[in-house]
Amino acid sequence: MAHIIVVGNEKGGSGKSTTSMHVTTALARMGHTVGGLDLDVRQRSFARYLENRSAFRAREGFDLPMPVMAQLGEGSDPLTPALELLEKQCDFILLDCPGSHTRLSQMAHTVADTLITPMNDSFVDFDLLARMSPDGQVLGPSIYAEMVWNARQMRGQAGAGPIDWLVLRNRLGTQQMHNKRKVGGALASLSKRIGFRVAPGFSERVIFRELFPRGLTLLDLKDVGTETLSMSHIAARQELRDLITELNLPGVSVTF
Repeated sequence: MAHIIVVGNEKGGSGKSTTSMHVTTALARMGHTVGGLDLDVRQRSFARYLENRSAFRAREGFDLPMPVMAQLGEGSDPLTPALELLEKQCDFILLDCPGSHTRLSQMAHTVADTLITPMNDSFVDFDLLARMSPDGQVLGPSIYAEMVWNARQMRGQAGAGPIDWLVLRNRLGTQQMHNKRKVGGALASLSKRIGFRVAPGFSERVIFRELFPRGLTLLDLKDVGTETLSMSHIAARQELRDLITELNLPGVSVTF
């Protein structure tokens, strides 16, 4: 069966679609067949990213690796038919969840083999995972962490395997080192209590916003005629390489 990767939390603007696009295309570049499914039926940022990529390929004639994009089904369970279709042809399936609590997002978390939760490196986003006292003590899991716990319980009852949960610290800045240490310490403490791993994600870079209209990723720049890469581009590629390595997906060896 395909390995299912879910990218989700319940807060917008954390980099879920950017993470989804780079993970799917990186896996496709390494020779894996990858399916993608956007569960945000209103904004559709991940789907729009892939549509932009398809249009760019057709317009410019570049043979860029392309994930298989599926559509949600109809009825009370629109997710299962889409997953069954993708599982027939894919090694990996990535589900990009909306930045809110929805029935589709709940369903997605119960089928996740790997869960990626991007979060901006601040206590505003940390509140999604846990409640904190004014003096910085973790009081207990918050709404999203409880949803993941429920998903784990449901998987256990169904005899499915555990969820490998990775919290991704996006937009790590070089400044505000004191705040970064405090957030890091709180995450380390919480990770032991509710069972997730922590990894650095993508820094805040203009290049990510520039790539979206053409549906490109960092790994496509040389293929489309960008002859020289800036130090920022090189650093961003290393962040992506580190992320794919940290995910520790079955049968995946980083080759870019």
